[in-house]
Formats: sequence, C-alpha cells, structure tokens
Amino acid sequence: MSETERSYPRNAWYAAAWGHEVEHALTARTVCERDLVLYRKTDGEVTALEDACWHRLLPLSMGKLDGDQVMCGYHGLKFDSDGRCTYMPAQETVNPSACVRHFPVVERHALVWVWTGNPALADPDLVPDFHWNDDPALAGRGGTFYSLGCNYRLLIDNLMDLTHETFVHAGSIGHDAITRTPFEVEHDEQFVTMTRWMLNNDAPPFWAWQLGRDVPVDRWHQIRFEAPSTVVGDVGVAEAGTGAPEGDRSKGVTGYFLAAITPETETTCHYFWNFVRDHHIDDPQWTDDLHTAHVNGESGVYEQDVEVLEAQQAAIKRNSRAPFYHLNIDAGALWARRLIEQRLAAEPAIRPVDQTAAAG
Repeated sequence: MSETERSYPRNAWYAAAWGHEVEHALTARTVCERDLVLYRKTDGEVTALEDACWHRLLPLSMGKLDGDQVMCGYHGLKFDSDGRCTYMPAQETVNPSACVRHFPVVERHALVWVWTGNPALADPDLVPDFHWNDDPALAGRGGTFYSLGCNYRLLIDNLMDLTHETFVHAGSIGHDAITRTPFEVEHDEQFVTMTRWMLNNDAPPFWAWQLGRDVPVDRWHQIRFEAPSTVVGDVGVAEAGTGAPEGDRSKGVTGYFLAAITPETETTCHYFWNFVRDHHIDDPQWTDDLHTAHVNGESGVYEQDVEVLEAQQAAIKRNSRAPFYHLNIDAGALWARRLIEQRLAAEPAIRPVDQTAAAG
C-alpha cells in the first residue's frame, strides 16, 4: 500500500497500549504502519520512539534500557527519551544528526495514546473522551486483541450496526427485536450517533442475567463514533414502561462498551475494548463473570466478532468485486466512513482507498 493510498489518517490520537502494560521496559508496537518502541521513564512518563536504530536499523525494542535511555542491542548506541543519540561506541564525539523519531504521547483514561502524524498538530485536547474507563461509579475489566486480522474500518462497521447481534450473538445479546425496530442516525463533522429503542420485549439472556429478573424490558442502543476510530456504546435494559426512554433508568441496568480501534496495517488493527457497568460495582465476582462472558465464556461475544471480522477480511482478499453492497442498516457505518474520508482528504497527498481496499 502506497503512503499516498491508505485508509487511516495519521493526524489523530490512537491507543497504543493500556497504561498498566507499559513499564520501565521496552515494548514494541506498530501503529499506522509505524514501528514504535514504548517505555515508561523513571518519573512515570511514557515515551514512544521510532523502533529502528539510526545506525543499522535494528529494532531498538531488541535492546535494553540504561536509566531512561534506550541502548541498541547491536552496537550499543544510546538514545534519550526525545530520540537524540547520546553515545556512539569507539568515538568521543556524537554525530549531531543521529536521532530517531519521537512520537507525541498522552496517557489518559487508562490508555496510552500516540500521534503518528505531524507532531505540531498533536493537541492533547483532541484525545478521545474515554472517561468511562476510570469513572468510580462504574466497574468492569477490558482487554485487547492485538493484530486483529482485519482492516480497522470493518470493526467500526461492526460496532455501528448492532443488527448483527441477532445473528452473530444469538443466545446471549441477540434478539429479533433489533431487526424489527427502526433506528435514528445523527452526525456532524466529528461524531456519528446511532440510536435504537426496543420497547416491551423479553430480555435476551445476557441482559436478563444482569437485571436479575425475567420481565418485559425496554432496551436501548446508543452508539457514538468519534472520528477517526473510537466507538462508545451506551446499552442496557429497564423494566418496560418505567421511564427509560424519558431518562429514568432506575429500574434497569446500563453498560458501556468502549472501543479504541487502532490501525496497525491495512489488514490488521489493535482492538482495545472495555465493558463497564453501573451495578454491583463493588463486587469483583461480577467483573470476572462479565469479562469471562465477553471473551471466552459460553457466549464469547468478542471472540464471535473476531471470528466474523477475520473471515470477512479473508473473503475480501479472495473476491475482486467492489464496492460493498449496502442496506439501510449500514447508515451509521457509512457516515463513519465518510468522516474518516474527510479526515484523510485533509492530509496532503492522500488518496483514500476504495470500499473494498478500505476493508482490506
């Protein structure tokens, strides 16, 4: 894929790791086809450098830390946390041009965000709002699918159209009320929001379990995409007719699924996910049980999505037809893609790939 043809903007904040994953040690990570080495300095600040030594391009992640400096594992060159070379073997002077690229980093809402584009544009105020991750009124535990085998936009498509729950996640969160209920899509230059209210239906097993009683419910999906690659879903159920559509959720339970989706290559991405809830927040068993149900329990919700997305990516490679065909249910995803294309168009010399290449 040419640099002038790619599906992701570089001038954006992308999640590169959970904060707890980055220690005083070297961690390799690829973001937007940039190879990075991450580490936490002794003062607690996280640094991201180009993962290639200035001298012979050996990945710096194969070296080691000397204090807060990275020592290359090939010839011992040292680079400070700004990427400047401070030591060269067998000579007293250091070539002043010897440096590796330093990438802007912000640690916020439990995630480490990096900016792989123009550093002059890396405004920390533009970091996506993921405050749910560290809201004391919520509880949950997420995870990551590193190098998930699909283009990042396929995952956004998946989350912006929850109609697939009825079929991919039958037996847990799926319900035919989703396919029978109309939805609304709102959008501006930064956000796309898809809203669906499913009134007076029986609760699917996952939600009946959380509610603690098997009664008719009003169920909601309020899914918000923020360009170019984060999705937050406000989802839940409340006893039917108790006022949830008007804002009273006191007879219900709410969950928020958080998705920070980071392009790795044109056909792979990193998926940082979390599911937090507003009930039993002091009960670690609930956290463990919900985490297990999402990842590898009887339902395995996230693993089911991964299986579908990677199969879709493989099918795109085998089939030449383009673009995708679209249904009404694709409205949220199509608006999300349009916002991504607008971000791409704002970067110089970028030609967005077509719908099929966008997916692979």
